Amino acid sequence: MSRYEHTCMIRGDGGQTLRAILDRICNKWTLLVVATLDQGSLRFTDLHQQIPGISQRMLTLTLRNLESDGLVSRTAYAEVPPRVEYALTPTGKSLIAPALALAGWAIEHVPDIEASRAAYQART
Repeated sequence: MSRYEHTCMIRGDGGQTLRAILDRICNKWTLLVVATLDQGSLRFTDLHQQIPGISQRMLTLTLRNLESDGLVSRTAYAEVPPRVEYALTPTGKSLIAPALALAGWAIEHVPDIEASRAAYQART
């Protein structure tokens, strides 16, 4: 067993690869896009309407990044007008359970976290 097994040093690259992956999947929009696509394939406009507050530019960037990482597939249909649909790949679907676990943890610990923040604010 490696002494770095439970750290970001696992890959031997100083944690660069792991940090890059975590930066990508833990950003503000990625989990919302992935959770929305858990319902099934959606067109860009439908995704945009179902994710409050995301700009078209940010949705485009997020979808490109997710496609690049193999979490989302993009299917373009040769129709008039053109139609493009986005769907989760098996790797993208595998992100749902850990994301829900993290969200569940956050919900469970909201009172503790809020109390700690209030205590910290009172001290500072």
